[in-house]
Amino acid sequence: MSLLRCLSMSRRFLVVAMALSIVYGCAGPLPDYRSIVAAPDRSDADRVLDQRRDPERLLEFYGVRPGMRVLDMSAGRGYNAELLARAVGPTGRVYAQNSPTLLFPAAKAAIEERLKSPVLGNVVYVVREFEDPAPPEARNLDLVTFNFNYHDTAWLGTDRARMNRAVFQALKPGGVYIVADHSAKQGAGVSVSKSLHRIEESVVREEVQAAGFRLAGSGDFLRNPADPRDVVVFKNPVRNDEFLLRFVKP
Repeated sequence: MSLLRCLSMSRRFLVVAMALSIVYGCAGPLPDYRSIVAAPDRSDADRVLDQRRDPERLLEFYGVRPGMRVLDMSAGRGYNAELLARAVGPTGRVYAQNSPTLLFPAAKAAIEERLKSPVLGNVVYVVREFEDPAPPEARNLDLVTFNFNYHDTAWLGTDRARMNRAVFQALKPGGVYIVADHSAKQGAGVSVSKSLHRIEESVVREEVQAAGFRLAGSGDFLRNPADPRDVVVFKNPVRNDEFLLRFVKP
């Protein structure tokens, strides 16, 4: 790696650390996200997914730190939950939630197998509806992540206002709610949530803020202007355009 790139990354890390210290108050220092992603015991399948997810920058965007209590919504096979578990460490806790409606047999088997790993010893796996995603003991959370499945709540008929209020209630004041998803064209709203597995970004912004959250930032590192945004995400010949939003509970 060149010296210029190292300096650029160092400056970016410092800016992020300063911003997140305001959001999270007296939370501990940021971990070495690069080492977390490079851990030799991560699976080959996860490393393939890394190429689309840019996990080092994703963890940096979360601002996740050791000791945090986190809810990972729609955990699927557990890719994101494992990264979070490594970041919060043995003093933290990750609640990995899956909706019973979206818990297909392959995903169910995959996450159950993943949970056997000692590195996920700090993970509590829960199967709960989106309207009430956090178990009773998961209160005063530091962070909630909801990656690339918010759109599914639209075609499933989820009461999203209730869902976002439940997330709001589960977080402590100053807690962060991250929503990432596949971009739909302007004006599409939720109309292509099932056919293309996309959602218009403005819909997410409006719905989450209506629950009492404040929009605190966005990430552009998964953006792709070349994506026409009218193709199903699983068959897109180019990389999907994806948005990341950070909301804060006042």
